[in-house]
Amino acid sequence: MVDITNKYTTLRIATAQAVVKVSKQETIEAIKNDTVPKGNVFAMSKAAGLLGVKRTPDILPDCHPLPIEFTGVEYKINDLEISVIFTVKTIYKTGVEVEAMHGASVVALNMYDMLKPIDKGIEIHAIKLLNKKGGKSDFNDKFRKDLTAAVVVCSDTISAGHKEDKAGKAIIAKLESCGVKISEYVIIPDEKEVIQQKAQSYQEQGIDMVIYTGGTGLSARDVTPEALIPILDRRIPGIEEAIRSHGQERTPFSMLSRSVAGTIEDVLILALPGSTNGAKESMDAIFPGVLHSFRILKGARHD
Repeated sequence: MVDITNKYTTLRIATAQAVVKVSKQETIEAIKNDTVPKGNVFAMSKAAGLLGVKRTPDILPDCHPLPIEFTGVEYKINDLEISVIFTVKTIYKTGVEVEAMHGASVVALNMYDMLKPIDKGIEIHAIKLLNKKGGKSDFNDKFRKDLTAAVVVCSDTISAGHKEDKAGKAIIAKLESCGVKISEYVIIPDEKEVIQQKAQSYQEQGIDMVIYTGGTGLSARDVTPEALIPILDRRIPGIEEAIRSHGQERTPFSMLSRSVAGTIEDVLILALPGSTNGAKESMDAIFPGVLHSFRILKGARHD
């Protein structure tokens, strides 16, 4: 299966179609009048579709098991064709397109099975996805493609050359994948004045975001929050909560991190954990969604 552990949980909706074509008008009348020998075609086929959509991952090996939170089946009759419109909703990390198409297919197959004693010319056509929403493409910021960032690694040991930086590089990789240009990458010791000076300097240079990694733990030298909070104009608690919530789902120790998010004028300031996994998971938790903030901070403008 595709790894979805770093995907966003969002409302996902997909609607699919299948078309059942009968060969004579008498079949349509039997469906409408509920005189098909095997029973009520629409009701029984709907029930089959509801059961079928829940079993999608049991039949298709790459489909993830997921909570099906809504299924809806509609029928539209046009001459000798019956369109099955099947909608699936979930709040999860992956979409429900295949589930919707599978549900529509099962409904159509059940209709075929129920109608074949009275009509030997039934065909199933046009099983296809009609629409979907709720995935990554629905939440990408489509306006700002000119954002810049500075990445600051706060670590006494790394700045002294005793250890290699990996967290900062993981942050840079995520930023570049989101189309953000890296203006500067620097390693500094855990000193309040240096941390503050970097934030203020980058703000004066017009850099859009400054991302710190390190110094957010509980040791005596972890002073990044103490340095940044006094100089922030505003905190953004939702970003901090998203980082910790995402991390806590992966390790019980994320609650100990003191990640910080806020602004200095129109510059976004983030302070993330110093471990490689902590930095990477924090970036996964908030990017690219956090880029939407620049619509408000600096205004949306087209490329």
